[in-house]
Amino acid sequence: MEYTRFGNTGIQVSRICVGCMGYGTSEWMPWVLDKEASFVLIKKAWDAGINFFDTADAYSNGESERVLGQAIK
Repeated sequence: MEYTRFGNTGIQVSRICVGCMGYGTSEWMPWVLDKEASFVLIKKAWDAGINFFDTADAYSNGESERVLGQAIK
């Protein structure tokens, strides 16, 4: 995996970013993956060296952030 500096922070992040809008709960939208299915994809990304995930409190009403936090814990 290639990494780059995140702005002026000095933090190194993967050049590939995973969008997390599709992770959380299908109660929010029918196309959203539930927690267990999300864990599988997040783990594959993490194991490949991806450490840059885009999420927002609006995705699945915040459930996306909770799922991501649990997956990388």
